[in-house]
Amino acid sequence: MSGGTDSGGTDIERARKTAEGLAHSPGFGNEHSSEAVAGALPVGRNSPQRAPLGLYAEQLSGTAFTEPRAHNRRSWLYRIRPSAAHPPFVRVAGGALRGAPFTECAPDPNRLRWDPLPEPAPGTDFLAGLWTLGGNGDPARREGMAIHLYAANAPMTDRVFSDSDGELLIVPERGGLLLCTEFGRLRAEPGHVALVPRGVRFRVEPLDPEVRGYVCENHGRPFTLPDLGPIGANGLANPRDFLAPVAAYEDVEGPVEVVNKFCGELWSATYDHSPLDVVAWHGNHVPYVYDLRRFNVLGTISYDHPDPSIFTVLTSPSDTPGLANVDFVVFAPRWLVGEDTFRPPYFHRNVMSEYMGLIEGAYDAKRAGAGGFVPGGGSLHNMMSAHGPDRETFERASAAELAPHKVDDGLAFMFETRWPVAATRQALEADHLQQGYDDVWRGLERHFR
Repeated sequence: MSGGTDSGGTDIERARKTAEGLAHSPGFGNEHSSEAVAGALPVGRNSPQRAPLGLYAEQLSGTAFTEPRAHNRRSWLYRIRPSAAHPPFVRVAGGALRGAPFTECAPDPNRLRWDPLPEPAPGTDFLAGLWTLGGNGDPARREGMAIHLYAANAPMTDRVFSDSDGELLIVPERGGLLLCTEFGRLRAEPGHVALVPRGVRFRVEPLDPEVRGYVCENHGRPFTLPDLGPIGANGLANPRDFLAPVAAYEDVEGPVEVVNKFCGELWSATYDHSPLDVVAWHGNHVPYVYDLRRFNVLGTISYDHPDPSIFTVLTSPSDTPGLANVDFVVFAPRWLVGEDTFRPPYFHRNVMSEYMGLIEGAYDAKRAGAGGFVPGGGSLHNMMSAHGPDRETFERASAAELAPHKVDDGLAFMFETRWPVAATRQALEADHLQQGYDDVWRGLERHFR
């Protein structure tokens, strides 16, 4: 079924009605619990001899059993049928979705920038609309990440997706999404991010005629909130603002395609029921949504520009303290007040690799408009690639009157990773890859006296 009409109204109207007034359970990393039917959740034990209401008890482990309690992620699900009740999976084509290892093209030290994805063909759902820009690492070793974009205009009808390779951080840029997961439903609009944990099955229904955005596939340790250190007990992303779903199940008989991403490839099986049949659950391996406008931005109130790490929303730690497998960073509305300070982000070379996207408005270090950095587009600066404000921004900021100034006309973000991002061949040969990106720094003249 595409976005057509029937006696029940359009798919979008139905999805919007479902999304209105969704209940949530707040808190990041909490031990949440929820039941869609009273009495469905066992009390005092996880796996009674007979689970309530004739349900099946099943544990979903996002980390090894023996990882430290502070890092352990798992949830108990009480479902109509166990996940084990399914036919064999068969390998299927992935379309424009690619997986690690990213070896078809050598990692490129050049600075690259793309315009938004072209409009999708009619009837393209979220899964079919995924387009891989590049990545690094190896999901089989649970390390590294991948960068995808999506453009869609139809719901995932009778189709469900899960990713065994990693968790998916979804960043809508155009149009809202209704995420129907095993744990319940979440609504994600532009300005929000939604996370679907590793292995969790879900379906995406557009809330607008066309939807578009970005996806960070994290193969490594689950995203967590960064430590605050000298910042203290409060600031940046506050745990209370992360919202988990409440239980909502589907008791649906009939064929449903379940697509699983496993070690970089897609595999498909046709179930005789919907796998989104969890009636109750408890645990901390859960989906969530977060409003980026609630990020508590911290910055200088004296001089100099702080490192952008102070804008980190979520981090996936590596085996080296302070070195992230991947960070998610937001450049949200904020005041600039630094004295005798060049206020846009400074020129720099970074051992980390940076992919930047734009959700709305303009970014204060890049020219907007045609041929520039626009919503839905993105730039890739691999490790030690020199970058910074373009010539127009440098000249304007160098001569600006340094009165307090609020940056409130844009919302940008960055995926920052410890390894170079190898772009896919389709990304390097795409029509929407901007030519002449290096020209934005042309004309930075010698001023040395």
